[in-house]
Amino acid sequence: MKVPCVVLADDHSLILAGVRSLLGTFCEVLEQVGDGRSLVDTALRLRPDLILLDVSMPILNGIDAARQIKKAWPQAKLLFLSVHSSPVYLREALNAGGSGYLLKSSAAEELRTAVETVLRGKIYIAPAFGASIVHTLFTPTGRRPGASNKLTGRQREVLQLIAEGRSNKEAAAILNVSVKTVEFHRGRIMTKLGVHTAAELARCAMRERLVGE
Repeated sequence: MKVPCVVLADDHSLILAGVRSLLGTFCEVLEQVGDGRSLVDTALRLRPDLILLDVSMPILNGIDAARQIKKAWPQAKLLFLSVHSSPVYLREALNAGGSGYLLKSSAAEELRTAVETVLRGKIYIAPAFGASIVHTLFTPTGRRPGASNKLTGRQREVLQLIAEGRSNKEAAAILNVSVKTVEFHRGRIMTKLGVHTAAELARCAMRERLVGE
């Protein structure tokens, strides 16, 4: 029987080491990365059987990375492994194309079950969320309208980089666009969110978990 191939993404080396150890008995880890942009490139290059990723990562968060991967490769299977136990992030992860959501606090006990469930084409949601919470996720009241929902995908990328303290020039290099393009997006973001300073932008990004923790 073929051993499933996995790509890991988390910005904490200890977490990566721990997850890799847990997967070692039943999966082959092809590569591990520490930020969302590297994950997109690696996932689309290697096309693994499963992508195991965190929500909060630098340069590009896991939610937006998942959106980009699924847009380019709809067959991708993504399992989120996160510290965030709020149903808001669970729903965002599923809406972004995730097939599962596992909490880091219970990874040792649940990881194999979660991986096997997602590889079978089914959805896995950590039991800690409870049946009643899972039910509300798929109702109109289950989604919290976030400020960043007003933004395009590229604007969300620019917002995260600004909030991480990147200059316009650095953001332009990462996104492979001109500085003027970044400046344009920055102006549009501030207008849409009704903010006037980089500090206010950073607070918006933190509220939306666009910045790694």
